[in-house]
Amino acid sequence: MAAIKQDDLIESVADAFQYISYYHPKDYIDALALAYEREESSAAKDAIAQILTNSKMSAQGRRPMCQDTGLAVVFVKLGMEVKWSGATMTVDEMIHEGVRRAYTHPDNKLRASVVKDPANRRVNSRDNTPAVIHYEVVAGSDIEITVAAKGGGSENKAKFTTLMPSDSLADWIVDVVPAMGAGWCPPGMLGIGVGGTAEKAMLMAKESLMESIDMQALKSRGPQSRLEELRIEIYDRVNALGIGAQGLGGLTTVLDVKIRDYPTHAASLPVAVIPNCAATRHAHFTLDGSGPVALVPPSPDDYPPVQWRASEDAKRVNLDAVTPEEISSWKPGETLLLNGKLLTGRDAAHKRIKDLLDSGKGLPEGVDFKGRFIYYVGPVDPIDGEVVGPAGPTTSTRMDKFTDMMLSKTGLLGMVGKAERGPTAIEAIKKHKAVYLMAVGGAAYLVSKAIKSSRVVAFEELGMEAIYEFEVQDMPVTVAVDSSGESVHKTGPKLWKSKIAQIPVVSA
Repeated sequence: MAAIKQDDLIESVADAFQYISYYHPKDYIDALALAYEREESSAAKDAIAQILTNSKMSAQGRRPMCQDTGLAVVFVKLGMEVKWSGATMTVDEMIHEGVRRAYTHPDNKLRASVVKDPANRRVNSRDNTPAVIHYEVVAGSDIEITVAAKGGGSENKAKFTTLMPSDSLADWIVDVVPAMGAGWCPPGMLGIGVGGTAEKAMLMAKESLMESIDMQALKSRGPQSRLEELRIEIYDRVNALGIGAQGLGGLTTVLDVKIRDYPTHAASLPVAVIPNCAATRHAHFTLDGSGPVALVPPSPDDYPPVQWRASEDAKRVNLDAVTPEEISSWKPGETLLLNGKLLTGRDAAHKRIKDLLDSGKGLPEGVDFKGRFIYYVGPVDPIDGEVVGPAGPTTSTRMDKFTDMMLSKTGLLGMVGKAERGPTAIEAIKKHKAVYLMAVGGAAYLVSKAIKSSRVVAFEELGMEAIYEFEVQDMPVTVAVDSSGESVHKTGPKLWKSKIAQIPVVSA
């Protein structure tokens, strides 16, 4: 029986997190390519094209596919007969060290998103540790490990309930998915845990997302169990909602639905659902004492021949000269190409701004939002000759409570972010005749290529949450909420739900 070396585990964990930062699993690429071929909504098709193009660019450049490089989650199946060679750390410590090395790698530094003291000071750990680790002790002398990088946008949409035993699980899922909004970056997967206790259901939901996408194969051969029937039912009913890629309305909202179950109390039906986003990232390996694991890169042939290009009717906008009159002419769903200077800011920066304005101190020196646009983003640090690392949008609803303040007190003209806006933000946008533009979540490396210069202008100590000034060239966005308050995230899904309902069902 070979002994496992401490450095082999550390190195393998580090390599795996680097690997999944820029390589999608092949099953996800295949499923997304099929969704692209089938998609009839032009807005959704454009969004999927951006995600596919971004995926290939990230693989070629070995840079993160999403600026949110995720919270490190590790599942460990530890053999009861495992022997160690020269170990001075606990398994937890080895895994944390592997995560630390992965996220601080000089050739592909990943964004540090983990904050300590979460209910109070929320201080960034700077190296994305600690990881969240789950253990299962099993027979054997190997260690089987699954690593995943879970982005905040999708993780924030996790839901749990305890249904009555006679309630319909499928009905609850179909009701709850629209309430998630599009901040989880569809099209992706739904992981569902049924039974056990509250924490068991949540864990099963997360574990199920580590499985390979096989929905089309399942539908082709037909279900062979009640759970497989349920998977297909939920898949079909969720896609019939018409939410579509990025919530813009379309045929594909989910690529697969996974379900795990466990015996539960006779009076209970615990149900958890966790979505996986367009940056689906996980890898699996086994250590048997023969050395560290070398994960095999995908072949260039694994990617479909899809290359995103701006549509011919896309409108170029000069951010340095844009006026309220111009933005009032923009229509929901219209494609714009942004050019000029763009300020950034997300949760922490908005809170700082509010505190400064409430205290009467005003904005920091050099920060002026009057007549300008703000981009909700927390970019990855640049490497080599990059201007900025991957810089896709973050979920905009987190800034909804600050929107009226920004529009009324700073002279801000518009915002760029990810997914829909809530009623509070839409009302503020309508009131101030502003506008909200949406960039595609899951296309961070592609978006970063449109950024030609970058500098920090305030709150440098906040790291990726500082206020930057970007100069952009032909940055692609969609008008998501126009100056009258009309939202494409409401009109698009409504339209496509109606269209899908009219598609005839063909029996086998």
